[in-house]
Amino acid sequence: MARIEDIPQPTRDAVLAVPCPTFETTPFVFGTPLNQRRVAIVSSAALIPRGDKPFAVGSAEVRFLPSSVPANDLLISHVSINFDRAGFQRDVNVVFPADRLRELAADGVIAGVADTHYTVMGSTDPVGMNEAADRMADQMRRERIDSVILAPV
Repeated sequence: MARIEDIPQPTRDAVLAVPCPTFETTPFVFGTPLNQRRVAIVSSAALIPRGDKPFAVGSAEVRFLPSSVPANDLLISHVSINFDRAGFQRDVNVVFPADRLRELAADGVIAGVADTHYTVMGSTDPVGMNEAADRMADQMRRERIDSVILAPV
């Protein structure tokens, strides 16, 4: 995560100008215990399997990643001058914690891991991502996913 003072102009002004929503209420959600939940990952690292076409700059698309994709086959196509890939290069679980989810499932902490995970370009204006969000939600409903790990970069 970049510190605002380390972000060069004019990007710094653009980041500071992004409106932050306010909410009238505080959400409070009850749900099933973790050991009954199936979990998917949503990563904003613009991950691609080796050999796939990289995300375009500003892309509002979502890509589906099979849970079976080997970690060493994943590449990051995220574009941002403020993005540091060092953590990913050491451990893919920093941006895509699939190994940790499989461990939690094996230990009975969660019921299971989704068959499909999701990735988007984190440096995209979220206003244009409604279609991507709808596609993710539809797929999660089909797979009966009731929890997600949000892995922002």
